[in-house]
Amino acid sequence: MQFTTKLRDVRTALANRRTMRVAHRRLADELASFRTTSERAELDQLLARHSSEETELIREILYRQDTARLQSSSRQTAGMGGFLG
Repeated sequence: MQFTTKLRDVRTALANRRTMRVAHRRLADELASFRTTSERAELDQLLARHSSEETELIREILYRQDTARLQSSSRQTAGMGGFLG
């Protein structure tokens, strides 16, 4: 394989990864807009209409966002030895 072919393949792979990251970020931003209980319930109903394979990525993003919200909203206190876990 020639160097120019390898270089083209690497550039294509990097461009594809960049496109996927941008798409993932846009999806995460859009899903973050569903904040209220009623909005999330509506979203859960929409997701329930599809298979778990189809909604896996969306559910992972929602889980990470929920976890981040819970961690940022809960008050951390020092445990044994002053460790904030």
